[in-house]
Amino acid sequence: MIRIRDIVRRWRERSHSLQGRLARITATGVALAVLVIGVGTYFTAQQSLYHQLDQELVEVASHASGPISTDVEGMGGLNASALQSANVTLILLRADGTVRRVQSMPATITPGPEELAIARTQQGSSVRSVVGQDDGVLYRVVAVPLQTESGNYAMVLARPLDPTRTTLSEIRNVVTIMGVVLIALAGLMGFYSGRQLTRPLKELSGAVKRVTETDELIPIGAYTEDELGELSRSFDTMMHSLASSRDRQRRLIADAGHELRTPLTSMRTNVELLVADEKTGMLPPGARAEILTDVAAQLGEFTSLVGDLVQLSRDDVVTPNPEPLNFATVVASAVERAKRRGPSLGFDVELEPLFIIGEPDTLERAVTNLLDNAVKFSPEHGTIHVRLAGEELRIWDEGPGVAEEDLDKIFDRFYRSNKARNTPGTGLGLSIVAHTMNAHGGTVAAGNQPGAGALFTVRLPAAPPEELAEYDD
Repeated sequence: MIRIRDIVRRWRERSHSLQGRLARITATGVALAVLVIGVGTYFTAQQSLYHQLDQELVEVASHASGPISTDVEGMGGLNASALQSANVTLILLRADGTVRRVQSMPATITPGPEELAIARTQQGSSVRSVVGQDDGVLYRVVAVPLQTESGNYAMVLARPLDPTRTTLSEIRNVVTIMGVVLIALAGLMGFYSGRQLTRPLKELSGAVKRVTETDELIPIGAYTEDELGELSRSFDTMMHSLASSRDRQRRLIADAGHELRTPLTSMRTNVELLVADEKTGMLPPGARAEILTDVAAQLGEFTSLVGDLVQLSRDDVVTPNPEPLNFATVVASAVERAKRRGPSLGFDVELEPLFIIGEPDTLERAVTNLLDNAVKFSPEHGTIHVRLAGEELRIWDEGPGVAEEDLDKIFDRFYRSNKARNTPGTGLGLSIVAHTMNAHGGTVAAGNQPGAGALFTVRLPAAPPEELAEYDD
């Protein structure tokens, strides 16, 4: 059984929610509008009805003034029955205060100073509401001037206000009922609209709560065509980015663990041999030096691998310290480094200026990786060709090239083709190239140069002159 306490608790929760606040705001706004319109309607109707009643009494007075002015004593032939049928009480008030009434008419009202002033001044008219002295009924009293041969009078006419007040009461009841109905409908519409408006927020809140509780990066997937829908789209974009980043992180950790295990295992084996030899002297002459040389090479490979992992783990979309630079200068510097690593090789270099916004260190390392790859697979006394024209950098060697089945995988992390398995390297160099170029808004592609070896094509967008000018400022 649902307890009253639970009902009250749920009502309080809803009343403090955004949906409840929207319903209250809507209902309050409609209530104020209904109050203003209702009060205005009531008083307008009251003024209109009173004005209409006053005009009717003035018309009755104008019709009766002719006969009465020639026969004051007989009240113009008017009798109680005729006046009662018109629902009017008629009194003649003389300037000296004398009151004349139609015979058999009850003395329901008594003229006051307002009517006496009309009788004496014979100007204007007076209108007021007064309570009858005998029946306690509220009357509307109108006084108009009347001149006769026997003196100046004020013709005073009175009519009960009960019919008018009944009409006003009905108007007030209708306005009140309609106001209550409109306020209730406004509250319901506000509640429904609030539910429709807050549904995306509730879905977003539920998605955030689900991520917090389950660590599952599940997007919402449903959008509305408004600002809340844009917020949901932004949230889903964030979820996709986080999911992609998490997948990259997991893949990097798994690949790194696999790749780091090999040099670490080899180093541990060599160190264990050195420790055992320290105790037993089992190694033949010269073996200890070979093992130390092997350990030093493994440490160098390990250091290179760690450096590549650190570089590759940077997922910045925008480079940390971008600056305007000539990409041709970066390529030239990378070529000089490659020449020292391949002293027996020739370099055919043609560079045209290409001004971009980027980070020179990371770009130079990426180009160096491409050149190191060319040095690694170039034959003795071979030539490495470098061309920079427009927004395109092309580097190719005279080696065996890239197998067709390896072209789609060559930029994957830790991927090494069958030709590269016996050569030094970490398998991360080309991945770093792809990552760096993507971070600078460019691309890199692998292929084979006809009649030569592997071909790598880098495309980087040139910076607009106005963007370069901003850095100069």
